[in-house]
Amino acid sequence: MSKLFSPIQIGQKSFENRIVIPPMCQYSAIDGKATDWHTMHYGSLAQSGAALLIFEATAICPEGRLSPYDLGLWDDETAKSMTTLVESIKKYSAMPLGIQLVHAGRKASMPEPWKENQYIPASQGGWKTFAPSTIAYDNHHDTPKELSTDEIQIIIKQFIEAAKRADQAGFDVIEIHGAHGYLVHQFLSPLSNQRTDQYGGSLENRMRFAIEIFKGIRQVVSAEKAVGIRISATDWVDGGWDLEQSIILSKTLEELGCDFIDVSTGALDARQKIPTGPNYQVPFSEAIKAQVNIPTITVGLITEPVQAEAIINTQQADMVAIGRGMLYNPHWPWFAAAELGAQVTVPPQYLRSQPHLQKHLFK
Repeated sequence: MSKLFSPIQIGQKSFENRIVIPPMCQYSAIDGKATDWHTMHYGSLAQSGAALLIFEATAICPEGRLSPYDLGLWDDETAKSMTTLVESIKKYSAMPLGIQLVHAGRKASMPEPWKENQYIPASQGGWKTFAPSTIAYDNHHDTPKELSTDEIQIIIKQFIEAAKRADQAGFDVIEIHGAHGYLVHQFLSPLSNQRTDQYGGSLENRMRFAIEIFKGIRQVVSAEKAVGIRISATDWVDGGWDLEQSIILSKTLEELGCDFIDVSTGALDARQKIPTGPNYQVPFSEAIKAQVNIPTITVGLITEPVQAEAIINTQQADMVAIGRGMLYNPHWPWFAAAELGAQVTVPPQYLRSQPHLQKHLFK
């Protein structure tokens, strides 16, 4: 039996296989609200046969958006738009849906990735950025304003309120974006956090922001909903955030009731040197999995079914996220199930597409 297509429990939620569609920004929202593109895009992915679909990084406030075209969940209007989107998808798909909540910090107010990589100032529709310290990511980004302790508390409350809206909108999983150089990650790493107050300096202080966000969200979100975090397990820069600190953070969050750790790497510091290749991030998930008793998700250049199967079989991770591969082939799980001799759930409208030689592929 295929391990990739075996069921798994995360918190109180059951998933029928180990394939996750991770958050992938679409840069197609209008004033934080979903558009027809999102209905089409997520509607298609919800029929893919994966176990979990996590919506793109969704900002907890307008200034927290990566770009002016990101989804948001900061008021009644954005919440209504998101609720409509979720309801339209769940009408035709039983796939659990997740959402990733984010504040981009010093990496906010940037254009879509297919345009020139240059900070958008307020005069051109952007906004001033905020961070733990006044250190820019690089010369293409804004030099941020240092957050006061009062402003930090406001942002923590914004994360909590966004999580409540996500719960009410019908999401099954809530993921805090603590990776890829965005605000939570900026507080974690000593490369971007040079504060001397209770939110900077020691590892305990640098973890405080992430922990307070998690504790606040876990308290207000329904018990049956899974709450986890995505982290960058290393900055790939000497003196930065690393695996040892990631393990300490993961253990701490597990003790507080965290349901899963989604393990990525990098994107905090432009000096990073990443040895990119198939499975290049998997060892970090494996190391964290060995130290905690909650599921880990791994991601990054995992493209082949046998590759994903091997990761689960060798217990390097509990779930595998297929991102760009799923954009290229939205039915990737169908092909994986066929190759691995497993079954996959499809909508009844597609049952007659089952290949002639795969008589038991579709549930």
